Amino acid sequence: MPGGEASDTRRSRPIDLSHLSKQTMGDRELEREVLGMFVEQAQTVRRQIGDAAVKERLFLAHSLKGSARGVGAFAIAECACAIENSPTDRLVVKRLVRLIDDACDFIASISR
Repeated sequence: MPGGEASDTRRSRPIDLSHLSKQTMGDRELEREVLGMFVEQAQTVRRQIGDAAVKERLFLAHSLKGSARGVGAFAIAECACAIENSPTDRLVVKRLVRLIDDACDFIASISR
């Protein structure tokens, strides 16, 4: 279940559950809803960003960056920022795809 207000913060977690809990005022149903919307957005970005033109890639990265910060997916937010700074760097795009996959897997594991 989402939550984590009593969990230790670990660097290996793709989502900072303590941050998420603060953002959602400890409301677990709201956490589930917010994470669900984040997963939908992240998967859409994942599907589109590799083939996107530079302008669209910048838009996708920027919108994902804000959402990622909101849910506590700080590694995704940092990577999206790196894409904004270097939108033609394919290695950064590949890293973002891996980070999105990790975050979505993590969210699925805590949502069972």
